[in-house]
Order: sequence, then structure tokens, then C-alpha cells
Amino acid sequence: MSEFDAIVIGSGFGGAVAACRLSEAGYKVLVLERGRRWSPQTFPRDPDDAWLWDARSPERCNGWFDIRVFPNMSVAQGAGVGGGSLVYANISCDAKPEAFAAGWPAQIDYAELAPHYARVAEYMEVAPVPANQWTERMRLMKDAAAAIGHGERFAQLDLAVMFDAGWTYADFPRGVETSREVTNKHGAKQGTCVHLGNCDIGCEANARNTLDLNYLYVAENRFHAEIRPLHLVSRIEPDAGGYRVHSDRLDDGARVAGSATARMVFVCAGSLGSTELMLKCRDLHKTLPRLSARLGRNWSSNGDFLTPAYHRQREVNADRGPTIASRIDFHDGVRNGRRFWIEDGGFPHLAAAYVDRKLADPATGFKARAILASIRGVLRDSQPFRHVMPWFAQGVDAADGTLSLRTRFGGTVPELHLDWDIRKSEQLIDEIVATQKELAAASGGRALVPLTWSMFRDLITPHPLGGCNMGATAANGVVDHQGEVFGYRNLFVLDGAIVPAAIGVNPSRTIAALAERAASRLVQEGR
Repeated sequence: MSEFDAIVIGSGFGGAVAACRLSEAGYKVLVLERGRRWSPQTFPRDPDDAWLWDARSPERCNGWFDIRVFPNMSVAQGAGVGGGSLVYANISCDAKPEAFAAGWPAQIDYAELAPHYARVAEYMEVAPVPANQWTERMRLMKDAAAAIGHGERFAQLDLAVMFDAGWTYADFPRGVETSREVTNKHGAKQGTCVHLGNCDIGCEANARNTLDLNYLYVAENRFHAEIRPLHLVSRIEPDAGGYRVHSDRLDDGARVAGSATARMVFVCAGSLGSTELMLKCRDLHKTLPRLSARLGRNWSSNGDFLTPAYHRQREVNADRGPTIASRIDFHDGVRNGRRFWIEDGGFPHLAAAYVDRKLADPATGFKARAILASIRGVLRDSQPFRHVMPWFAQGVDAADGTLSLRTRFGGTVPELHLDWDIRKSEQLIDEIVATQKELAAASGGRALVPLTWSMFRDLITPHPLGGCNMGATAANGVVDHQGEVFGYRNLFVLDGAIVPAAIGVNPSRTIAALAERAASRLVQEGR
């Protein structure tokens, strides 16, 4: 007999929802999370703090960001209880109805997901920035949209942030002391937003509605799901009508092997993590040999691109306020048929010090040094973000990347590899860059296109999608419309890996809605 009804691997937007809804329905649930349990007291802040996760030696280096560098593409991910919600920019939005027009199973469209989108928004208590707390970047976005004749395309975005309507920028100089302690609807203690600008590196005020304060909080505290941080899953194998999940506990520089069994397993380790685990189970350990030949295909960067601009005559203060709060929407294809939107990005104030430190480090390579030098060129005065506007974007790219296992030259252990050909997505990125440059110029700024693009044709994304794509059958997908793996009953993937095409907007609510739908259907089926 299995020890658990369900083991959930990963605690991001798919895993947290699955853990909450299954435990709520009476299932005995275990969550295995590779990263730490973070808090405002342990967020990395100093240069020597635990900033990075090292996939080659996570027992020694298990920090906040996991940055994977592949040819022409880098991927930034979070590591910790709460997954991607720890490092994302709080944006919670529906995908566009037209995003489901191609590539998705027939059972999935916008109308099908609409009630689940609504449930996610309600559960995470999302709201736009209050009218009295607009950032300078939001005002700049609105002005720029109007200046190029597209004022109607500007709108605020919903954020998973706890706001205090009484706070104003007159309170900003006093910092975190102006945050008000509140209890959220789930019973967790939080603070309110005081616009510190540190969303991506952890909010000292604890104002962000991260998954550890809602879905995971409820699963653990109300329905007694067990969450084990610092448990890195190595393989899954069928076992007595269910599955055995093998994991290494990362313990003070060592790995301690262990395992647990469940009748159902939910792989929710993100686009890279879930795909890598499944590839290893099929090709390396041979424990899941019937996995689809489509495994690893149709990977997407979701068209992410960032162009900073220097607005010499205008206060921008990119290090104040929520990291992103508004958008200018071109998803109707008005820009030469390319579908994307532009957002008001932000930088944490600590970023300038980090750039300086890496530039002074002799170990920093040529390409990284060129990139960092271009960033430092923008941060040119004593208040480095005072005049900087980071124009951010997501768009509908070709979603034609392929993840596989490959042994590096001189190595012995196969590692995750990404084949990414920019040619079919190049026109999208060029159109995004042209629009960002136009918006910057129309609002008195000068865009500085990153050397990563202009010199190397390299991209970076915090929104990886695909690799374990939904499909109608194993011939065109890895999982079905509920995330169940073809050929393996009660084995599921529920995270960004199952999204079969770029959606061109921040994907967190879509991932959570897919998990809400799958969990509700499984409970109804009495699995």
C-alpha cells in the first residue's frame, strides 16, 4: 500500500494548486520541493548571500535563482517553496482567447478555462495598483502609448500584491516601517506594499501574495499536506499499482537518498525541471520507457524581451514600486502581424551593485562582460535607476525549441540541453524592439538595445513553456488535456511544461487555471 495518495514534485503555480485542491478533497499529499523555505528574514541581500542555484551541485549551492545558460537562450527560474511565485513580477492575467486557436487539445479553450481563471484570481487576491499609488513608470507608459497614437491600448494589470489604499508616495522615504500588518483571507500574516521595488528578489514587507501564503499555506496548515523543502527528485518508477519517487535530501553539503510511494504523482517542477526529469526517467533510468517521442518538443521562451531606455529629462525611478504594473497591448496583430504586449519593467536597487561586482571580477567572461557593460552604461548617475525605463515584453514566438539530454564535452553525466533556432521567432523580436524604441523616443528617451540581441542574437526568459506538451494522443503530445501522461495512468504533469504554444502574456494564471481544472476533474472522477 502506498504511503501517500499523491506526491507533488515542485511547488510553483501547478504544484501548489494541485497540493491544495487534492488535500482539500481529503487526499494524503506530500510535496517535494528542491529549494529552501524562504522568508523575509532569509532573502538574499548581500553579494555573498545564497543568490544562485547550481544544477550541478545543488547540495552546496541551493540559492534563490536558477539560471540555465544554453546556446542563444538563457532561462531564469526560482528555487524554493512557492516556486516561480517567489521571483516573478506578481502579474496575474488571462491568456487571450485567440491564444487557444491552435496547438491545444480540443477540450481546452478560453471558455473552458474562464471559471478556473476566475478562481485563481479570487484565491490569490489580485488587484491593480491603487489610483493614488501609480508609479512614474506607469505614467510614462500611458504617455508613450498616447504619443504613438495607441492610448487605448494602455491598461493596468492585476497584481498578486496586498495593497494599503491609505499609503502614498509621501510615505516612501520611511520604507518598510510604513507597511501595515494584515491577515489575508486564508489566515496567513502579511504586510502591505510600500513600493520597495524588490519583488523579484523577495519583498521585505511580505506584501506579495506568493503561493506559500495562499495555496500552499492552506494545503499545509488547514488540510495537513506535508511539504519537504530541499528534496531534489531524481527519478520516478512504477511501484505496486502506483509510483515510487526517489529524491535526494540536500543536507549541509551532502545528498541523502530516500524515496516515497503514492498511487498518484504530479510532476510540477516547471518547464525545464519537469521535462528534464521525464527525459531522465525515459532515456537514462529507463523507468518510464513508454513516454511519448514528443517529449522535449515545442519549447517556447514566450517571446520575452527587455530593452532599457535612458530618459534624461524625466524621473522614472525603475527601482520603486511593483516590478510590473501595466501594459500596452498589441495582441491584435496591428504591428506587422506580430502578437505581443509591452510592460513597464523594473529593477531592484541592488542590481547596480551586483553589476559593478561582476564587472570587477576577472572570472567574468567576454560575453557576460559585454552584456554587463551595456547595462552599466545605462545606470550612469549616482541614483542609477532615476532615469531608466526597462521596456519589457512578451509575445507569441514560434515555440519550436527542443529539450534533450546531452553529455557535454569532457563530461560523463548527461545534462539538459536546449536546441533553439531564432530564425522563426526573429521577426517577432525585431518588431518588439522596434516598438520599444518607438515608445521610448516618443516619451523623450533613448532605447539601448541589449548587446545580447544586437551582437549575439541571444535571449533570456523567465517564462519558459513547453517540453511536456498537451496533445490529443501520444503521437502529438506527452500529456492529455488533464495533464495525465499518455501510457501511465495516475502520472500527471501540471505546470508550464504542458502549455503547447506561446501565449505571449505572463503565464502564471494560465498554469494555475490548468491545474485548477485538472484537480477538480480528478476529484470529481473519484481517482
